[in-house]
Amino acid sequence: MQKNINSAQVGIIMGSKSDLPIMNDAAEILKDFGVEFEMTVVSAHRTPERMFQYAKDAAQRGIKVIIAGAGGAAHLPGMVASITTVPVIGVPVKSSNSIDGWDSILSILQMPNGIPVATVALNAAKNAGLLAVQILSTALPELAEKMQAYKDELRKKVEESAAEMEA
Repeated sequence: MQKNINSAQVGIIMGSKSDLPIMNDAAEILKDFGVEFEMTVVSAHRTPERMFQYAKDAAQRGIKVIIAGAGGAAHLPGMVASITTVPVIGVPVKSSNSIDGWDSILSILQMPNGIPVATVALNAAKNAGLLAVQILSTALPELAEKMQAYKDELRKKVEESAAEMEA
């Protein structure tokens, strides 16, 4: 668990340990922004009781955003979102049993009305981390400032690249 200067917390969960190389990208972003997080494996299909308890207790434990990554049928983000009031960001993961990732994308993206899950691109845990930071920054001005500096740096890099190409 990464410690932080503020009280915001993010839960990063994944359907299996094989998702860790992808989900580490979210953890790295949260570390870069100084956001406290926890990370664990919670399978919707193999450990439904663990998933239920994790989602049910998340808000009480101070979790403000959950990033849930899953491959294949990818029910984890939606099932967690159905249990908790905490915002859930789904990361579709292209797994070894995946249909080019489309099964994961559609399982997370096509949620019924009433159970929203914010969904990022296939394997885009970095964007999930950034979205979690943006959600948290609505209540934390110091985090909003860090996000603005991050975006300013992105803009600067593009402008430098454009200037090099145009020269």
